[in-house]
Amino acid sequence: MEVKTFIENGRVPVTVMHIDGDLDSSTNAAFLAKANELISNGARYILIDLAHTKFVSSAGFRAFNDLFNKLRSLHPDANLSEEEIKKGISSGTYKSPHLKLLNLSPEAKASFDLAGFNLFIESYNDLQAAIASY
Repeated sequence: MEVKTFIENGRVPVTVMHIDGDLDSSTNAAFLAKANELISNGARYILIDLAHTKFVSSAGFRAFNDLFNKLRSLHPDANLSEEEIKKGISSGTYKSPHLKLLNLSPEAKASFDLAGFNLFIESYNDLQAAIASY
């Protein structure tokens, strides 16, 4: 797996992580280390491009969950309690304003939907639409 990053400027600066390869137990630590490095260097809005990722394992989903929680802890939503956020995630009405996905392959989309990550992480097929959504 290789991770390429760049910044797109929209309403806010969005850090795009392009993942080339599968996200599984042999690659999730490197992915999370890179994401944490980006956050340590100031990234607050992250868009993950999965155009070249056909497979995401449970280890990959744990990495996405860790990243989701880390970004949420850096940006607590003053208007919603923890309980309201959890209810919103369960009902599909809360979407992460800080973590989004781009270009999911059909295989990756099926996995995200099956795992329920589509309930709280939005996905896009167009880079400019994704950047504009932040």
